[in-house]
Amino acid sequence: MAHGSHRAVAAAIIGNSIVMVAKTGVFFITGSAAMMSEAMHSLADTLNQVLLMVGIRRSSRVADPSFPFGYGGERAVWALMSAVGIFFLGCGVTVYHGIQSLRHPHELEALGWAVGVLIVSFILEFGVLVFAVKTVYKDAHGRPLFSYLRYQADPTAVAVVMEDSAACLGVLIALGGIFLAHWTGNTAWDAVASILIGILLGAIAVWLVARTSHLLVGPSIPPDARQQVREILSSNPVVEKIVALRTRMLDSETYRVSADIEFSAEILAAKVEKRLLGRFPDIAAHPDYPEFSEKFADCVIEELGDQIDLIEEAIQRAIPEAHYLDIEAD
Repeated sequence: MAHGSHRAVAAAIIGNSIVMVAKTGVFFITGSAAMMSEAMHSLADTLNQVLLMVGIRRSSRVADPSFPFGYGGERAVWALMSAVGIFFLGCGVTVYHGIQSLRHPHELEALGWAVGVLIVSFILEFGVLVFAVKTVYKDAHGRPLFSYLRYQADPTAVAVVMEDSAACLGVLIALGGIFLAHWTGNTAWDAVASILIGILLGAIAVWLVARTSHLLVGPSIPPDARQQVREILSSNPVVEKIVALRTRMLDSETYRVSADIEFSAEILAAKVEKRLLGRFPDIAAHPDYPEFSEKFADCVIEELGDQIDLIEEAIQRAIPEAHYLDIEAD
């Protein structure tokens, strides 16, 4: 998944860099507020996608003693920074410029250049969007695309899809504002388009902040994966009862699963009987052997559970912050 996200982000950086330069040049030619908003939009997208690339690179580091669960969470951290950048740089500056254009209107010039660049921009950005969506769809492995984007997809891939969706819609808004300004002779339409683009960016930023914050807090793994864990545990004849099941998404590709289970002494005794007879063949002649083997297995399970509890209690007394411990028998 990370490889696909890397290619999607790289394509977005290249496409948005080209579009940003073109839009900026046309803004200086036309003076259009909508073109300025689109230039800021593409600048914000380019800078934010650079942040996403940094997150992908940093998250690919191998786990070490300092971070034993790896660095996958870095993708969500940098995606969050990207979303905040969209809000302040994209939304804030764009809305401010639109308001200023409403207060101090000026004539638009060389609108043909603006329309041409916006059409080319739409083609490039739509191409990047299609590439990103195909990447996410491939990673989804048949799962519903929108549900996968909302809950499970790599945050960097989600950011690219959302940003380029907003970019395509923003181009259409800018074209509409320029067309209405030219048709009515009222440049206020151009300024309104600028404000609408800023609001669009703000909405996308808020959604991305909420989505990446959710992942950083550490939600449970997806319901289908959690159900699979339950089914695997329940299908094992040695497992008598699932006492507790705790799961957490460390990142979009790494899950943590902790389970407290009770074992069946009767079935466990039956499974180890061959080993006991192999080591102590004469024991089978004892009349109490079947009862002994079952009670012995039961005592082993109880003692193992008691020792694990003692270890966990000792750790929590020494380290009160250690609320969740996964002590397992090997």
